[in-house]
Amino acid sequence: MWIKDVDVNQVVELRVKPNVYFGAGAIYKIEDIAKDMKSKGITKIIVVSGKNAYKSSGAWEVIEKALKNNNIEYTNYAEVTPNPTVDAVDAATKQGKEFGAQAVMGIGGGSPIDAAKSVAILLANEGVTARDVYEFKFAPQKALPIIAINLTHGTGTETNRFAVVTIPETEYKPAIAYDCIYPSYAIDDPVLMKNLSKEQTIYVSVDAVNHSIEAATTKVASPLSISLAKECITLVAKYLPIINKDPENLEARYFLLYASILGGVSFDNGLLHFTHALEHPLSGVKPKLSHGLGLAMLLPAVVKYVYSAKGNTLASILEAIVPDLKGTPDEADHVAKKLEEWLQSVGISQKLSDEGFSESDINKLVNLAFETPSLASLLAIAPIEADKEVVRAIFTESLYSYNK
Repeated sequence: MWIKDVDVNQVVELRVKPNVYFGAGAIYKIEDIAKDMKSKGITKIIVVSGKNAYKSSGAWEVIEKALKNNNIEYTNYAEVTPNPTVDAVDAATKQGKEFGAQAVMGIGGGSPIDAAKSVAILLANEGVTARDVYEFKFAPQKALPIIAINLTHGTGTETNRFAVVTIPETEYKPAIAYDCIYPSYAIDDPVLMKNLSKEQTIYVSVDAVNHSIEAATTKVASPLSISLAKECITLVAKYLPIINKDPENLEARYFLLYASILGGVSFDNGLLHFTHALEHPLSGVKPKLSHGLGLAMLLPAVVKYVYSAKGNTLASILEAIVPDLKGTPDEADHVAKKLEEWLQSVGISQKLSDEGFSESDINKLVNLAFETPSLASLLAIAPIEADKEVVRAIFTESLYSYNK
């Protein structure tokens, strides 16, 4: 098996749209990145992060030293929360503008990096607000250079052109996708992820699985998105149980991170559909809900409903989780139950009712799925017709377990 030939301490460069430095010790490539920035005349940056992880992971100590070695000044906006808001993006932009930032560095998981991408847009486009971007009143053609230092193995945002930010007053959580927000530089170092909690580890890994399942089954799926999806899911199925038992296992972190990269590139190519379009209303309404958990609660029902259209693909890519599938429509209920069993086996037993949702919330959630800017475009490329009745059925069946 090819995995046995891989040295997790060898830092290699993965050529996705941005170049990603990947491997144990990749964080030290920040010195090369800083030198390259300086050679291009960048002497001031804004660092966008949460309050703690950028330091507790060990990333900041190495990054700060590299910035100082290359005489690059920085200001740090360290107020990003999970499911970041347009207000936080505007506040960070104001700080970056006053400082004179010429580039933006995001350190963290999807929330800080997505916020950093958004700040990079606003700093390059005078007079534009985050609401303008996320309400699709403004389509950016340019952004400041973005450096993505990833601290979780799930988001994939360091590899692609997507970002998600919440508009709190409308409970909208739109997604944007522009070529100008591909990171100029990205670092994926599994050593930085050894302090992730067990809960975070599970949720981010399941996020990568969702990226892959959706990207392999949209109307625009390609052989690339499907092959990447299969490998991503196979790696998560193998290594997530290992890391649950041994959080310090560097090989397991390495391959979960590699799986996340594959998932990020997969959905950059194949895009997404039901699970993300329906999760965004969940965490738009309840901002403290983990994105990965929201996806996990919806996934079995989504697969059940799309199986008739994409049975052959799903039977292939899910082989490591649900073996011996034939891809025939009569397997849909079986696959949904087995997926739920797998989620339970890795530590996710919650359904929507456990997180405070009830049948009385369904109509609101359905409406948000169709009204939130950008989500209708995801539903439009679902492999089956994504009308309100199908969306309502998925939400309703996700309230409670199939395996009662």
